[in-house]
This record gives sequence, structure tokens and C-alpha cells, in this order.
Amino acid sequence: MSFLISRRTSISIALLLFAVARSFAAEKPNIIVIMADDMGYADTGFTGSKEILTPNLDALAASGVVFRQGYANHPFCGPTRAALLSGRYQHRIGFETNPAFDPSNPIMGIDPDVTLFPKRLQNAGYVTGCVGKWHLGAAEPFHPNNRGFDYFYGFLGGGHDYFQIDLTKPVKEGYLQGLTRNDKPATFDGYLTTALSRDAARFVNDNKDKPFFLYVAYNAPHAPLQAPAEDIERYKHIPDKKRRTYAAMVDVMDRGIGEVITAVEKNGLRDNTLIFFLSDNGGPQASKQKPGKWNGSSNQPFRGGKGDLYDGGVHVPFIASWPAKIPAGTSFEPPVISIDISRTAVAAAGGSPGGKQAMEGVDLLPFVSGDQGGVPHEALYWRSGTKWSVLAADGTKQVQDNESDSPQLFFLPDDVSEANDLIASQPERSKALQESWERWDEANVPCRLLGYIDYHKQRDRFFLEAIPKAATESGYEPTVKGNFK
Repeated sequence: MSFLISRRTSISIALLLFAVARSFAAEKPNIIVIMADDMGYADTGFTGSKEILTPNLDALAASGVVFRQGYANHPFCGPTRAALLSGRYQHRIGFETNPAFDPSNPIMGIDPDVTLFPKRLQNAGYVTGCVGKWHLGAAEPFHPNNRGFDYFYGFLGGGHDYFQIDLTKPVKEGYLQGLTRNDKPATFDGYLTTALSRDAARFVNDNKDKPFFLYVAYNAPHAPLQAPAEDIERYKHIPDKKRRTYAAMVDVMDRGIGEVITAVEKNGLRDNTLIFFLSDNGGPQASKQKPGKWNGSSNQPFRGGKGDLYDGGVHVPFIASWPAKIPAGTSFEPPVISIDISRTAVAAAGGSPGGKQAMEGVDLLPFVSGDQGGVPHEALYWRSGTKWSVLAADGTKQVQDNESDSPQLFFLPDDVSEANDLIASQPERSKALQESWERWDEANVPCRLLGYIDYHKQRDRFFLEAIPKAATESGYEPTVKGNFK
């Protein structure tokens, strides 16, 4: 009798614990971060586009908050991703350039000792997935499955052809390499953006019964400019061929985002799913040095584009939606930045943002809800080689970019296009901002990576010059003499 009572009691306790666990899991929001690649600020409906159709992004923006001063951590790809996933300024970890695609190089990637925020979410009970572009190192130590992601489908380099894989053609940055699904080679059918969207939706369906984090990193609308013919035809009214193809690429990405959101809705998860969207940097714009740089994007009304520290390079479309927590139709004016996304996600998940590598972003939800007054940041900071910039919360911005021999000072609320330099009339304000930036910079470290262009030059020189020279000096006689040139 006592055995039966004990057994029944044990079963009851187990059922109670199971119910508590289910209730606890249900309170944790699912989290999705969607990142576009090289997308212009003005190329969504919610940021003013009348040319490009983005109904799913527009609906997502309307369902939550639009951050009117949303910024990327860097004016180009890899460093912004390093900042987003680490939750820290990328300068703290020596990641200030795009790493070369080299699966044999165990150094060319994000430091394995750096904790990425998906690992923090794993520790908080989440299943984690990454679909799309990685660009944080192609060797085994940097693989997403080794950096906090339970699932990965995508490519490890900085870009990919949208229609084909061709292993017979050597392309240094891996644009024709096969894709990867976890630790196995993978492929795709049709158009890459669509394949990534479908895989992301599949991840949602497969993990609907547990709290999940999904990072969807599109390579659209990054070069090469490629889109299905029927989608390009939809934009035949756009005179410029580049812009026409670019518009089609954004359109297909928007439809794919809709497919992911539909999967969330069909599984009854939408109310408790936190979704972020942003671009990794501004759209590339033509310049005197690189007239062909433009990818068809528009950053209006901002100055500059990808690679610049003017707003065109770092001011990006930036939204968050969580129906259970964020009122629809919210607009948030103070400046925010990429690392706030990961900090907000960890806070929402009940994870730990601390430790030896404490996250530097800010939990945005208390500010958006009005529970916390003031602004998330007194200032935001950028550094890219010799270029630097600082943006104060009141909209005063000081920037040292390549277009000027000395720093320039702008007041963005009155001069969003950064056309009226105030530095001569406000020297004290300029001095204070520069001193603020210098204090921030004291905690930074030198970049630990070569940029991919310089890396390939060094690598080619090594194979073409250093190895033959070393062989000659050692007296080595190759069995088959080759032409190293």
C-alpha cells in the first residue's frame, strides 16, 4: 500500500513538474532576427519606398516598433555580424574587417573564446538555428554549430551566387561553393533566397513545441545582382537595369520573410514571438573611385553608403515586433544600434548577459514600453580603419570620413543629409564629442584579421614566391618542375 502511495505521489510530482516546465517554456518568447545584406534605407515601404513592394516588412513594422534612428555597428558586412552575435562592439574583439573565405585557416574568423549570444540562449533553454550567410570564419573553430547554434543551413563566406553551385570553378570568396547543413555538404534548388526562406520556415515548424531562436541572415540584396526573370519583369517600369534587378531581389526576400512569419502564425506562436529586422549596413553607392559600386539601392535622404560613416553607411531599416509586449504602430526616436538586439533577446529569454565578456548592448523593451525613461544610449560609436564617428543622443554627430581631411560636425535633427558642417561654429561641442570617442576607443584592440583583399594578396604571394624561394634555398628538387607564375 505504501509502495502504491509512494508511486502515485511520484507520478503526481512528475506531472506537476512537467506542467510547470511547460508553463515556464510557454512564457519564454520565440525569437527571430532577420538581417538583410547591403539593403538601402529607403527601399522598404515603411521607410518611404514607392517603387519596391515590401508588404510583409511593412506589416511587420506596423505590428510593432520602428526605430527611426536604427544603426548598424559597422558600415560593412562581417564586423556588424560579429557585433550582433557577440552583443559587444566588434572593436573589443579585434573584428574590424571582412574575413577571407578560407576553410583551412583556423585564425581567419571570430575569436573562439568570444561567447556569442545564441550560446547564452542555449543556456537559457532555447533551441537555436542559423539560416543563410555566416561570414565570421569558414574553418571548423568558427562553424555556427560550434558557436551556439544547434542547426545551420547556409554558406560560410561573405556571399553566394543565387542560382548555382559550381565546384569546378575556383572562386576565392566561395560564391560558387556548396552550402552546408550542419556538418554535411548541402545544395539548393531554384533561387537561393527562396531556398533559405523555406528552410527557415521549416525550422519554425520543426521546433514549434519548444522555445527557439532563429537567425535568418539573407545575402539579398548583396551582389551578384541576380533575380528570377519573372520577378525582374514585375519591375520593368524601373528604367535603370540595376535598380530593376535589385528591386526584384528585395521583393523575393520580402515574400520569403512572409513565409517565415506565416509558419509562426500557423503554429499559433505569433503573439509570443519577438521578431527583429535590420540591414547589416547601408546600400553601396557609386563614387569617383568606384563608379560601379552601386547595387541599385537608395539610402535617401542620407549621405553616402556602404563603407562610409555618414548615415548612408550605417543608418538602416530597423524594426521589432512582439504582439504580446510591444504595442502596434509604435515609433521610437532615440538612437539604437545592432548590439541592442542581442541584449534585448537575452533579456527576453531570461538569459545571462554578464560574465567575463559582458554584453554591451541595451535591453530596448523597457524604453519602448515606457517603463524606463531617458534614452538607451548617451552616445553611439564607430571605428573603421582611420575613420571614426560618434553620435550623441541629442542628434549631434561628429564624423571623420575619407571625404574630408578633418572631422565634421552635424546636427541631424536639422540636417539629416549631413550637408552643413558646424565644427567651426561649435568647437567646444566638437572637442567634447571627440574626447568621448577617445574614452570609448581606449577599450578597443587592434584588428586581428587581414581584410579579404589583402589576405588573398598575401596568400598568393606565399604560394607563388615564398614557397619556391624556400625550396630553392633548402636545396629541394621537385620531382615535377612546375611553372609557379
